[in-house]
Amino acid sequence: MHVSTQLVQTLKALFSSQRLAILATEGKEQPYGNLVVFAATRSTRKYANLSGAPRAAMVIDSRTNHESDFHKAIAATATGIVKEVEDPEKEPLLRLYLSKHPYLKDFVSSPTCALLRMNVETYYVVRQFQNVMELHIKE
Repeated sequence: MHVSTQLVQTLKALFSSQRLAILATEGKEQPYGNLVVFAATRSTRKYANLSGAPRAAMVIDSRTNHESDFHKAIAATATGIVKEVEDPEKEPLLRLYLSKHPYLKDFVSSPTCALLRMNVETYYVVRQFQNVMELHIKE
C-alpha cells in the first residue's frame, strides 16, 4: 500500500473516532488555542481571530492520558484557511456535522453560531511521539 494511501486511511480513522480537537488561531497579540467540536460561535475570540486572520491549525489526536500514548497515540495537525460556510454548501455540511454530533443541534441552530470550514493545505501526522509524516492536499 502506498504511504499516502495509508496516511489517508489513518486520518479518516482518527477523524471518525474523535469528537474534539484543538483549534489554534492568531489574534492581534498572540496565538490562541481552543478545545472545539469542529464549530465556532460568532461571539467568541476564535471567530474574531479567524475573521481577521483566517490561517489556522487544528489538532486532532487519539491520546488517552496514559503512558501508552507515547507508543500508540496518533496526532494530526491540519493547517489551512478557515472560512464561514455559505449556502448552498451549508446544508450538506450541517447534516454531516449533526450526524457526528446530534446532541449539538440546538447549539448549531442558534443565530449566534457560525458553521466554519477549514480548507486544509497540509496534514502533519505524528505517531510514536516522533515519527512525523506530511500529506499535502492539492486542489
